[in-house]
Amino acid sequence: IVVEAHPRLVGERALGFRDRLSGSLEVAMGLETAHPEILPRLNKKFDLAHFAQAADFLRKEGIAVRAFVLVKPPFMSEAEGLEWAVKSAAFAFTCGAAVVSLIPTRPGNGALDRLMQTGEFTPPRLATLERALELAVNLRQGRVFADTWNLEQFSTCSACLEKRQQRLHAMNLTQQILPAVDCPICGE
Repeated sequence: IVVEAHPRLVGERALGFRDRLSGSLEVAMGLETAHPEILPRLNKKFDLAHFAQAADFLRKEGIAVRAFVLVKPPFMSEAEGLEWAVKSAAFAFTCGAAVVSLIPTRPGNGALDRLMQTGEFTPPRLATLERALELAVNLRQGRVFADTWNLEQFSTCSACLEKRQQRLHAMNLTQQILPAVDCPICGE
């Protein structure tokens, strides 16, 4: 069973839940980013130490840990978004996460839409998600998955979108880096 929890809410209740299960438990926590200046600006009300402590507690109790990492959260350029997605995955693995899910940051919750209006946020490019998956898989510290839901909003080229989706899906399944899609139309 996989459940999601905020790092500051992880504690004894997880043990009671685990003990009532006939199978195993995995707790997924939204790390979002390991960037020490951006994480507080996301108003998640935890810091990297809280995440590390929660992950340590879970691991010591035999509960698997999964981390959600945002690809290009607000206040980052495309290059910084890629860099910090990989650094955040590495941090999550260092804390004992067995799985990292890379989530392209999506508008639509109001706050991100306002940040788009002020120029403080733009969604990541599909190529950035692809590269983040490649680099995080190459860490070889655990399983890494790219969230492939609604990828068309990150694509600038309908000609290669389906091939890129298929590549990401196959990489999620195999945890192997597959040849990049070479699109003569968009050049990516």
